[in-house]
Amino acid sequence: MHSHCILLPGLLCDEAVWAAQVQALQAHGVACQVPSYGMLDSLQDMARSVLEAAPAARFSLAGHSMGARVALEVLRLAPQRVQRLALLDTGIDPLPAGEAGERERARRMELLGIARERGMRAMGREWARGMVHPSRWDGPVFESILEMLERKTPAVYEAQIRALLDRPDARPLLATLRCPVLLGCGRDDAWSPLARHEEMHALLPGSRLSAFEHSGHMVTMEQPQAVSDALIGWMDERPQA
Repeated sequence: MHSHCILLPGLLCDEAVWAAQVQALQAHGVACQVPSYGMLDSLQDMARSVLEAAPAARFSLAGHSMGARVALEVLRLAPQRVQRLALLDTGIDPLPAGEAGERERARRMELLGIARERGMRAMGREWARGMVHPSRWDGPVFESILEMLERKTPAVYEAQIRALLDRPDARPLLATLRCPVLLGCGRDDAWSPLARHEEMHALLPGSRLSAFEHSGHMVTMEQPQAVSDALIGWMDERPQA
């Protein structure tokens, strides 16, 4: 029987962000699903929709960026259904209090304003420069990201920003995890830095941490082979009964 893996995309991403990994995992005998969140505007609602559409009673779960935060909410709701967990280029803390939180909110709203006034591609050109390794600016991966963002609307963007600004503190949840956990991050991720993943790794005894070289935040597209190899190794790890 096939094993099942659900791959959760991040902010404004779709199945394109996981395309290489889906191909590699399916060649390895793993059935894959990449959900869409539609117009949902909370991580908890996104997690509920993932569970409702899940193709099997138990499954492996990988999330990238916002998708990893959704994955943690799936664990909060239904830990017994998740066989193993992979969290890539993400974080566990809520919106910071005070000036740091206000800065994040203001920057997200500034980008939303660009999307509304000048379109998703114009916003993407600004946003994606901080999301990939500088060597990839204006190259094929950068173009693929812009095309992916153009498939979304400012209304979807606004809903997902709301979900991220209201993100819960996932730190206490880590202590409850009992399944195999893979943590991965681009070595040069400026948005969700490697140090944050090293801290998560320390909070999760037995977890594995992979740093993907020459990569920014969009690691599944920037280093597709390395991420696919890490996920295949993770899928081959025996889950607890």
